[in-house]
Amino acid sequence: MILILLESVVMCFILLMICVIGIADGAVGSVYFFEKEVQERVVELGLTTKEIIRKRAVIASIFLYASTLFLVPAMVYFINNAREFWDLFRQMTIIFWIMGLFDRLFIDWYWVGHTKTWMIPGTEDLMPYIPKKTLIKKWVGTIVGYPVVAWILSIVISVF
Repeated sequence: MILILLESVVMCFILLMICVIGIADGAVGSVYFFEKEVQERVVELGLTTKEIIRKRAVIASIFLYASTLFLVPAMVYFINNAREFWDLFRQMTIIFWIMGLFDRLFIDWYWVGHTKTWMIPGTEDLMPYIPKKTLIKKWVGTIVGYPVVAWILSIVISVF
């Protein structure tokens, strides 16, 4: 269980670094995480372009999805020696849930919702940046979506 917790911390750190690097020059650098209305306003204000937003979103997605879809299964398989479906599924689900809780509670609720770090001048009227509907989708994705991903990855790994 200690390995799973350490691997969860690694994944939370990777997620945190994606965010930190993205906002190194201000929250506009990670505006791809924001709702479309905020992205459009930032473009209207001349703070960035749609092309830059798209490029940065692609880069962040590559790092985020690669770490989620390849690093987590690799850690569980190679470090934890999980080979059976249920071991793979349980361990990946725990790691994904801890990572998701970190994202929902620390990044979304605290960092984005209660600090000025993610504030973009000229978009204050569009706050909160994570509206209730989006927040519900994110929680459902964390609680239900991550186990589905773990289920699929576990099937793939245990079959091959």
